[in-house]
Formats: sequence, C-alpha cells, structure tokens
Amino acid sequence: MGFYLQAFITFFKIGLFTIGGGYAMIPLIETEIVEKKKWITHNEFIDLMAIAQSIPGVFAVNIAIFIGYRLRKIKGALSMSLGTVLPSFIIILAIALFFQQFKDNEIVQRIFMGIRPCVVALIAAPTFRMAKVTKINRYNIWIPIVSALLIWLLGFSPIYVIIIAGISGFVYGKFQRKSDAS
Repeated sequence: MGFYLQAFITFFKIGLFTIGGGYAMIPLIETEIVEKKKWITHNEFIDLMAIAQSIPGVFAVNIAIFIGYRLRKIKGALSMSLGTVLPSFIIILAIALFFQQFKDNEIVQRIFMGIRPCVVALIAAPTFRMAKVTKINRYNIWIPIVSALLIWLLGFSPIYVIIIAGISGFVYGKFQRKSDAS
C-alpha cells in the first residue's frame, strides 16, 4: 500500500472513531503516527501540535496538514487532511438526513450522556502526557495554570495568552543566554 493511501486510511480511521473534536484525536494520532508508524518523533509531534493550536482553523485538520506536510509536502498534507475531514462530513450528512427520526430517542440521548465524560478523559490524557514531555515541573507549573485561569475564569482570549507566553519565552531566553555567557 502506498504512503498516501496509508496516510489517508490512518487519518480516516482516527476521524471516524473520535468523538469530541480535534483534542480528543490527540492520543489516537500520537499512538498511530508517533508510536506505531514512527513517522515523526514525539518532540516533533509536540512542536506540530503547538503550531496547529496557534493558528486559526480546526485543530484536527491543522495537525493533519502539518504532519502530512512534514512527511510528504503538499500531497501528504492533502491525503491526511482529507482523511481527517471525510468521516465527519459523511457522519454529519447522515445525521442531517435522519436527525428528525431519532432526535428525541431516549436511547440515543443516553448514549451521548455516557460519551461526554469519556471525551473529557480523551482530552485530559494527552494534556498530562504533554506536560511530562515539555518538562513542566514544580518551578514552571504556574505557567499553564495561570494561562488556563486567564482563559477560563477571566475570559482572556487564548490568542493573547499565546502571544504573551511567546514574548515571555523569548525574553526569558535572552536573559538566560546573558546569564550563561557571564
């Protein structure tokens, strides 16, 4: 099987079996792309995730495009992003066609009540894994906590938090180099 078809099928399966959006896809993408297929390293994955989160657009599509482009340029980006988007498109199309028939179905409502907590876990698991990889420790744990509180409790735009964090990291790096040089 050629790389492009394999990439498409991999992301199609991820898109098909992930409920909860792009962030719920993170552990599946990481398992398939980093651990099983070893197409990219874990550090590359973390870097691509940071970039994908920092730009406008749907996270799942962004990460698929960046991984695909990293591996095989435009054709890789197209095959992976199409594989990511197509399952959702097909499912939403089917729901739109049959929504009126099952919208008040108690069984369907109960299924979704069970799925919701699972989606939270799917989002939390890679967050803790990323914290370990990015070397968050007792000295710098305040950064993600303050960032989350600014966004969640005070309603700050994530864009401003990312910009402030980037500028702060740049300034910190400058001071760190100066202190290392002296």
